[in-house]
Amino acid sequence: MASLIGNYLVATGAAFFLIRNNQNPHKTLSSLLFLVALPFVGLAIYYFFGLEYRKQKIFKRKDLNSHEHVTKWNKRLMNDEEELGKYETTFLEDRLKMVKLLRHNERAPLTLRNDLKLLYNGENAFEAIFEALDQAKDHIHLEYFIFNDDNIGNKFIDHLIAARKRDVNVKLIYDSVGSDLSNAAKRRMTDAGILHYPFMPVLFSRFTRKANYRDHRKIVIVDGHIGFLGGINVSDDYVNTPDRDPKDYWRDTHLRIEGHAVKSLQAQWLLNWFFVCDDQYSKDADEEIEGSFFPEIDEKKNKPVQIAASGPDTDWSNIMEAIFTGINSADTRIRITTPYFIPNEAILTAIKSAARSGVEVELMVPRIGDSWAARYASRSYFEEIMECGIKIFWYCKGMLHSKTMVVDGMFATIGTCNIDYRSFDINFEINALVFDKEFAQELNDKFDEDKKECEQIDLEEWKERSLTYKFKESFCKLWAPLL
Repeated sequence: MASLIGNYLVATGAAFFLIRNNQNPHKTLSSLLFLVALPFVGLAIYYFFGLEYRKQKIFKRKDLNSHEHVTKWNKRLMNDEEELGKYETTFLEDRLKMVKLLRHNERAPLTLRNDLKLLYNGENAFEAIFEALDQAKDHIHLEYFIFNDDNIGNKFIDHLIAARKRDVNVKLIYDSVGSDLSNAAKRRMTDAGILHYPFMPVLFSRFTRKANYRDHRKIVIVDGHIGFLGGINVSDDYVNTPDRDPKDYWRDTHLRIEGHAVKSLQAQWLLNWFFVCDDQYSKDADEEIEGSFFPEIDEKKNKPVQIAASGPDTDWSNIMEAIFTGINSADTRIRITTPYFIPNEAILTAIKSAARSGVEVELMVPRIGDSWAARYASRSYFEEIMECGIKIFWYCKGMLHSKTMVVDGMFATIGTCNIDYRSFDINFEINALVFDKEFAQELNDKFDEDKKECEQIDLEEWKERSLTYKFKESFCKLWAPLL
């Protein structure tokens, strides 16, 4: 009895903190519900998943914008106003709001000189990444949510070690919770001279609230002018081998960038590198930002790209705001692929309003997925958005893990961000915003191709699902802000 009283005394303090902190009301109510309804367990859920730190700034960041190499490139990317002005008047039109949004929030420039290549599924992405790694001459910078030393992971490490033998500097950030790297794999990299650090390491002996904030990014940077980002982690799960069970098929999308946008990727990677290194690596980070990280590039292709990064260290939910602005700017059609559809109130209202105003909205999600709770939480939104005219396609071939959106065949985004609370507010994410008709058309063509592996959900049939099914949805929806 005494322990139960103690639990509720602590829970009362936690509830006071939640209310005073002015978080998202849905997240606050979810946390309060678990504090009251689940003694002890509710406190654990609150401690690991309910706390919000964006305003408290527990993530100390170095202001890289003051460094001479970063300043030089920011100035070069920002000052081409004449060319940018021509582009704005001929194409961007109302999409200019997205460009200005990020330039204001994070000083993220719109880069015009880029060559882009979409890479579908792990087997194609790794082939392109390994080719770039084998051509590296100066440095390789990596950042992954999942980096496992399985078959593909060991091949990846082999390529990194081969690069070190050519005297290429190699640095890796891997998420402590998402990755499964053995001590043997770490020794292999250390012995080869590869610098590697975990992002916010969590050990059960000192399990902390930091377990909730994960580095969900997937970034590869080669020599400062070739970059990769998207949904594909370093794990055998992402590779469709000939002998793989068809039900385990993994559909994903990655992006290869060559050009000036890689400078923005580099700056974001450096922020996390100095964060994970802390005092272990260098007390004077300025000395570690080399000119070779920002080389001169004479890229002929003209694919406009803006890099959007967000996380608990940013003042604003940059990627969510860019997606929100993109949806609100739509005139004809929006196409979204996401493995997890657990939208916050802003995104939910935006897509419902777009559909009700005559915009064709199509959403593609996996039929099964890899998370029971996320699966039913996602489905809890289906009926209300279909009633607004949104078409939902279940991808049936396997796991759909792509994170893309195309608006009006003119604007597209691809990256690591899911349409859910965790990606918008908790995890460290990174997306590329692309303002190019040809690029958007290729993603639209791929969407049409993927629809052949889909089943469209019928609204009337969906309404007839069982009460048990509806209860599962309602229960998991309570968790939605915490998933």
